[in-house]
Amino acid sequence: MPILNVKISGNKNPELTKQISELLLKLTTQILKKKQDVTAITISYIESDSWIIGGKLLSEQNKNSFYLDIKITDETNTKDEKSHYIKEVFAGFEKILGRLHEESYIYIEDVRAASYGYGGKTQEYRYQHLK
Repeated sequence: MPILNVKISGNKNPELTKQISELLLKLTTQILKKKQDVTAITISYIESDSWIIGGKLLSEQNKNSFYLDIKITDETNTKDEKSHYIKEVFAGFEKILGRLHEESYIYIEDVRAASYGYGGKTQEYRYQHLK
C-alpha cells in the first residue's frame, strides 16, 4: 500500500503520465515488493518557468526535473531495497524525460503502521488481524 506523489517539470501530457505511472508501478512492485492493486499514484505537472534549482529556472537551464514522494509502511523494506529503488527510479526518469537535472529528488517516507492505512484500517490493524 504505497502512495506515490510525483511532480514533473513541463506541461501536462497524458502519454508521459502513462509512461511514468507504468515505470513507478513496475519498480514499486518489483523492487519494494508492494501490491499493485493497492498502489496509488498521483502525478502533477509544474511549468519549467516555475521550477527553480540553484537559483535558476529549469527553462533557463534547458533541463527537466521530477520529485517523487513515496510513503511506505515502516520496517517493510531494507536500506538496500530502498537504495536500489532510488537508483532505478532516477534512471527510469532519465530515460523518459531526458536532459534530467541531477537535483531531481526521490523521498521514501517510512510511515508508522499505526499512523497509516486505507479503507478505514491502519496497516498495524491489518498486520495484527488479517494475517
